[in-house]
Amino acid sequence: MPDAANTRIAVLIDADNTSANHASALLDEVARYGVPTVKRAYGDWTTQQLVSWKKELNRHAIQPVQQFAYTTGKNSTDSALIIDAMDLLYSGNLEAFAIVSSDSDFTRLATRLRESGKTVYGLGTRRTPASLVAACDKFIYLEVLGDDDPTDDPEPGDRDDIDDSDSEGGPRLPDLRRLLTTAINRTSHEDGWANLGSVGSYLSTSNASFDPRNYGFAKLVNLARAQDYLDVDHDTGNAPKVRLKAGRPTKKSPQKTAEKKAAPAKKSARKR
Repeated sequence: MPDAANTRIAVLIDADNTSANHASALLDEVARYGVPTVKRAYGDWTTQQLVSWKKELNRHAIQPVQQFAYTTGKNSTDSALIIDAMDLLYSGNLEAFAIVSSDSDFTRLATRLRESGKTVYGLGTRRTPASLVAACDKFIYLEVLGDDDPTDDPEPGDRDDIDDSDSEGGPRLPDLRRLLTTAINRTSHEDGWANLGSVGSYLSTSNASFDPRNYGFAKLVNLARAQDYLDVDHDTGNAPKVRLKAGRPTKKSPQKTAEKKAAPAKKSARKR
């Protein structure tokens, strides 16, 4: 990911598809990755549907882009956002784009921007189709924003209710144990320990929507500590490390044990 301090981001919001309640939280989230240089919201501002957005436009200096619905049943807002995104791409003044929508129609746009070397952040609800999620470098679910106070993380052992399903009917979250196990195996050293930072980088690269907040934790280290199949080493002043706990030795089957005991007897018989 680019250096946040020097990254200029265009935030393009599909207001027809995004609740105004997320405005502050999504801009705070984008600010973690760079400077929101361009902030635009697209929709038909003559309709009552976007009334709640108007207050947020002034509060956050978001430029409204008016787009009338020329034909019933057709979303012309998508076209306006896509055209603007391409214009901004060719201007060469930006390093990244944040597409705020849960609409799969923006999948090709995200892919095209990445093909041009731009970093693409997606922000949408958990109902967002997998195609758009996968097309982004990183995808953040709006439902988890605003609840990332590190002091709220449960202690290890207190989080037995982690559920990988979405209560709002969206797609199930990827299996956490499989994700962590694969990431640790791919990034660990000969002694089995892996730097947690490397694990986090691998997870973000291999799964655009991975976020500890999806599983109820603000930070990856606290999420790792809560897993009973992981060891976490986080000495003061050192970067945290993580490894898979050693498995129990495999029990020998009675048949194999009997065969091993019989082997010396057979050898003895041959010598005679």
